[in-house]
Amino acid sequence: MLQVLNPATEELVATVPAATPADVDAAVARAAAAQRGWAAAAPADRARLLRRFAAVVDDHVGELARLEVTEAGHTIGNARWEAGNVRDLLDFAAGGVERLNGRQIPVAGGLDVTILEPLGVVGVIAPWNFPMPIAAWATAPALAAGNAVLLKPAETTPLTALRLAELALEAGLPEGLFQVLPGTGPVAGNALVEHPGVAKIVFTGSTAVGKSIMAKCAGQVKRVTLELGGKSPNIVFADADLEAAAAATPMSFLDNSGQDCCARTRVLVQRSVYDRFLELLTPAIEEIVVGDPADERTQMGPLISRAQLDRVRSYVDGAAESAVGIRGKAPEGPGFWFPPTVLTGVAENAPCAVEEIFGPVAVVLPFEDEADAIRLANATEYGLSGSIWTRDVGRALRASRAVRAGNLSVNSHSSVRYSTPFGGYRQSGLGRELGPDALTAFTETKNVFISTEA
Repeated sequence: MLQVLNPATEELVATVPAATPADVDAAVARAAAAQRGWAAAAPADRARLLRRFAAVVDDHVGELARLEVTEAGHTIGNARWEAGNVRDLLDFAAGGVERLNGRQIPVAGGLDVTILEPLGVVGVIAPWNFPMPIAAWATAPALAAGNAVLLKPAETTPLTALRLAELALEAGLPEGLFQVLPGTGPVAGNALVEHPGVAKIVFTGSTAVGKSIMAKCAGQVKRVTLELGGKSPNIVFADADLEAAAAATPMSFLDNSGQDCCARTRVLVQRSVYDRFLELLTPAIEEIVVGDPADERTQMGPLISRAQLDRVRSYVDGAAESAVGIRGKAPEGPGFWFPPTVLTGVAENAPCAVEEIFGPVAVVLPFEDEADAIRLANATEYGLSGSIWTRDVGRALRASRAVRAGNLSVNSHSSVRYSTPFGGYRQSGLGRELGPDALTAFTETKNVFISTEA
């Protein structure tokens, strides 16, 4: 049995049966049978059912949000947004069903066309940091493209996934088409990855686990999409609107308690404005409201688990005592709480400066000029996201081209939209999710030539 704890109170809120390899095998068989009928359905019918699924999710946004608060410790405002994002992803994917077009390619002696066909059964291994939306990133387009989906949620956050599967049936999706398999990574996750009846794995999580999954999929030449770690830069040039940049910085790494692959945890500030930026940042950090995630006023909740709390604490404890430049407030007592923390005066290659902490901790490093900023921004094995603050459009464009990351924002910290591609460079992953081409990532391209010669 999986035990689900409330991260804010450490209370047990649910126990959920953990799937075994036999459970996975049976689920694959059911999914394969359901997928054949789903793929044969008229595109308009698939789109209609997905829109109905979106409507049912919309009717249950409040319920799903409360589940997310309970199992993941997300603030209620964030949780409502996440449930609404699932609805929006389903709607967006439904709109692509009837536009999943092949091509007609001019050739001599006949007609050549391409056909986009579904892969079959897709395995989705979702993380605990954003259980609902990231699961839907893959599930919605995979279903829209005509596939069946087996979703393994994280051990700590299975409740919203299980409820979404119930809502899918309520909306009229065929039995077996979308199944949820709670379980541990080494057992249920591994069975899903190694099963020959699963055509593709979509994984979001740590780089180390992603590499292991990729290696296992290679043995079957199985397709894989990986969204992995990040250590994203937040580059503040001297000509930027410093007040705006400082005001936006806290939630760029404190949203979801810093448990975000896109968190801007490396704040790079031009040396000539470094001291002024810290003066502006200090009150912004100290005023962040950390507390009961069910309270509408709360901006940051707890970490997900005791293990994650210990991990975050180890990075701060590993820095020099003088390195803690700014520290906010957090509740004491039960719950996995860690205060908003900014480290200054650390070496640019210190573990806290180059490794993913996955908590409410950022480092602030000075740079000299544009070339130095780019050097620092790229001085990590990751390349997922980042921000550039400047009033100089030319500099913004140059820096955007030079920073090795998949998703960049200028004078903003926005990284993810369901209508635009998302993914990372280097150790941050493989492939792209979301955007106008999301459905094609779950298809095979078949080429058909028809001779017209007599």
